[in-house]
Amino acid sequence: MNIFDIPPLPLKEEQINILAQNENVRIERIISRGQVTDWYDQNETEFVVLLDGNAKLEFENNNILILNKGDSITIKPHEKHRVSFTSVEPPCIWLCIFY
Repeated sequence: MNIFDIPPLPLKEEQINILAQNENVRIERIISRGQVTDWYDQNETEFVVLLDGNAKLEFENNNILILNKGDSITIKPHEKHRVSFTSVEPPCIWLCIFY
């Protein structure tokens, strides 16, 4: 698999591919093109790298983080957040590691 191979566009929903997982770690590739999310309140730590595109994350404490290609962030368990913007062209390609 090539991490940059994406399905034909447009995507109506984010595409989530689990690349590897065990009882302690899950690695996902997520492709989004204009989609936004509801609030997440996760039990795991999430390390995120935006491999392509631009996005905006909003946190419950009103912090806003603009992500560009190559940016990364670690989101702590129960740090409520949501994706409030994803670029359409280029689409966002996320690499997310949950542990």
